[in-house]
Amino acid sequence: MATAKAQLARGVRDFDPEFVDRRKWLFSRLEAAFRRYGFLPLETPAIELNQTLQGAYGEEGDRLIFRILNSGQYLDALTDEDWSSAKSGQISRFTRLITEKALRYDLTVPFARYVSMNRGNITFPFKRYQMQPVWRADRPQRGRYREFYQCDADLIGSDCLSSEAQMVALYAEVLEQFGFSSACVRMSHRKLLHFMAEGLGLSAMARSFMVQLDKLDKTGKEQMSTFLTEQGVSQEAQSAWWTLIESKPSSLELLDLLRDFSAHTGVALPTSIVRDIETLFHYINALQVPVSFYRFDLSLARGLDYYTGFIFEVDSGIEGMGSIGGGGRYDNLTAAFGVEGLSGVGISFGVERILDLMIEKNMFADQATPAAEVLLATADPGLMEHLLTCAHDLRKHGINTDIFSGDPKPKKIFQYAEARYIPIVAMFKADPEHGVSISLKRISHSEQINVQPNELLKWLQGNNPWNTP
Repeated sequence: MATAKAQLARGVRDFDPEFVDRRKWLFSRLEAAFRRYGFLPLETPAIELNQTLQGAYGEEGDRLIFRILNSGQYLDALTDEDWSSAKSGQISRFTRLITEKALRYDLTVPFARYVSMNRGNITFPFKRYQMQPVWRADRPQRGRYREFYQCDADLIGSDCLSSEAQMVALYAEVLEQFGFSSACVRMSHRKLLHFMAEGLGLSAMARSFMVQLDKLDKTGKEQMSTFLTEQGVSQEAQSAWWTLIESKPSSLELLDLLRDFSAHTGVALPTSIVRDIETLFHYINALQVPVSFYRFDLSLARGLDYYTGFIFEVDSGIEGMGSIGGGGRYDNLTAAFGVEGLSGVGISFGVERILDLMIEKNMFADQATPAAEVLLATADPGLMEHLLTCAHDLRKHGINTDIFSGDPKPKKIFQYAEARYIPIVAMFKADPEHGVSISLKRISHSEQINVQPNELLKWLQGNNPWNTP
């Protein structure tokens, strides 16, 4: 058998035990927050049918779906015409012939599929959270991977804006707990984007306008201005529009700016949007979310096609990292599966980026998870049975116990304990009087004490002078 070079595919990572422990710590706090807000857990398969995912994410998103080749002799069913389509560059057509399934691109569309299939057994409004990996054939870069976890919370079956307000409050609560004091939820509204497109005379190409706007933070003002000019937008209209989107207004200032844009362009500002904005800000204030934690930003578009109302994106507050969460209102996501009239709102936490940032900024300094509460060790191979019996008894009483089975030199034993954050080492040694005695040493201090095997459990359960203030 040929020797293969050990390497990873691009865009994926191995995770060492310390990273996995930190991710579990993060997930446990996210799960607790979701539960506090009344969300219940859900899981869906890693594999979905192409027809479930195709078209849900827009043209750009569809290109990033990881498709799975059909199993069996799937090539035998292809005709000469099918092969010709591949050779002539009709890749999309050819791909549909040889792939029926794909890896999950996100958690929202599978959630919509689940709701559509199980609507007869669901009590609405339905609130679920989901924490599972997804896959995207994206270009790998810092904070962006081809396999990564998403953590979503969705509420479906209600159009009440209290749902959006609670999502903002949930973001605020969780990110404050994680130490992101400078994070900020940026908000916009898809109907406002259509209003701006109409004001610029771009109603017929609102989709293209939103795609360009969604790229503004990457392509810059000059390229956006060039796009608007090429579409025949006057300099006066552009100036009024730039004033609108470059501001980061409060609620009252936002409405004033929208009315000014309306006056400049002659396009009426829909009263329903004004009412929604005022209502949302009132609800967020009722939840006592700090004003510094959220703001309107009309340069926010979000590329996913299924958003229809308010949209959200969370800035980390750390330069160079960008978004660590996002979401929005979708009024008819389940329509693709034949179920009309189910409005919902959902958000996602970018846990991979959050983890990377917390590690990079040493925000986990006090969160190291011990591999065990005690490490049992001995330099005498004849005492290993005593260690195994003791370990069984300690584990039976709920004490996480590790047994050292490497080089029995004390230096190696304590290096092992320190690397795994195990706070106490119990060194077994032969005792002429009692048969076996144990030297207990706490890693963080120099103190050491001798105990008998029948006293070890009592000491580890906290009945010892080490726990005395």
